Amino acid sequence: MVTGFTVSTTTAAVRDLRAMTLAEAEAFAQELGWPRFRGEQIWRWVHAKLVRTWDEMTNLPREVRQTLAERATLGQLTIAEVQESRDGTRKLRLLTRDGKSIETVLIPDGDKTTQCISSQVGCAVDCQFCATAKMGLVRNLDAGEIVDQVYLARRLLAEVDPGRRISNLVYMGMGEPLHNYDELVRSLRILGDDKGVGLSMRRITVSTSGMVPRLHRLGKEDVRPNLAVSLNAPNDEIRDQIMPINRKWNIAALLEALRAYPLEQRRRITFEYVLLADVNDSLEHAGQLARLLRGIKCKVNLIPWNPHPEAPYQRPAPHVIDAFQNECKRRGLPTYLRTPRGDDIDAACGQLANRSNGQPVVPLRLRKLPMAPELPAD
Repeated sequence: MVTGFTVSTTTAAVRDLRAMTLAEAEAFAQELGWPRFRGEQIWRWVHAKLVRTWDEMTNLPREVRQTLAERATLGQLTIAEVQESRDGTRKLRLLTRDGKSIETVLIPDGDKTTQCISSQVGCAVDCQFCATAKMGLVRNLDAGEIVDQVYLARRLLAEVDPGRRISNLVYMGMGEPLHNYDELVRSLRILGDDKGVGLSMRRITVSTSGMVPRLHRLGKEDVRPNLAVSLNAPNDEIRDQIMPINRKWNIAALLEALRAYPLEQRRRITFEYVLLADVNDSLEHAGQLARLLRGIKCKVNLIPWNPHPEAPYQRPAPHVIDAFQNECKRRGLPTYLRTPRGDDIDAACGQLANRSNGQPVVPLRLRKLPMAPELPAD
């Protein structure tokens, strides 16, 4: 509902401002017969001020806001549920305009926060150890739905934990980001624009299971985030079993694409390796992994499998995990152990599947937050 305005039933196409880059917003303003600067003015309200109603765009003439109410939408998500883990991790279940449910996770670290965002409703890649895979792919998220996860989280933290800020973003939530390539790149352009939230690409990581042609394509973009690759096996035999995508693009093809990926100074590729008991966790597997990644500018994150009822695996014993990590390090492979965060609320890596843990799902409305200093009037 648009407060104070009557929404027209015009048949003209309604455009989603939240899904637009700055250049697209400027072009849209010109389509409506306005000067180009009006598009930037509107875009900044949406992507810098993070407004959620037309009324909050206080320096726009009333007739401009009336036209926006008729010809555009703010295409926003709503918060259905917030769960908080014993370790401070928060999981937000969000609803799209068509009633689909997605999840985003806020992981605290001191006064900073890493946000794990989703790129799809469900996932089509079918990694055997992942709860999201069991949902199948429902649909892609558009760029507006991707960036609004960040905007909602910022507003939530400003209200409930004002000393904390989102410092890093990881596209490691629901979905395979490269499967939704165009909207991924559009969202990166929006989030990285200095006239919006202005996040550095050094603070953004995109995780992929290894869609090789799109890795090549991403390497040629003008926005290039950090790269994390869900490897999870030291050879094709194991990876074929637990990650069916390997049957299309095997490890050799994947590593060839990664060697060609342009890395800026001091950046490394991160390999994610989910440890599954008696599947990929032996000292022999550690040795194979070290040999496989030799010569690649990288690090490895070991992730002890996070249990969920949709898969038959087990987490390795602590001494097995330690031995695997030590063997990798002994062979010169930088290897780090990722401590599970939010696993008690199904918010840890591989657990996102829209489960509420039996908590009542109550729509949550944020209070209107104090706005930043207003933009100058015309």
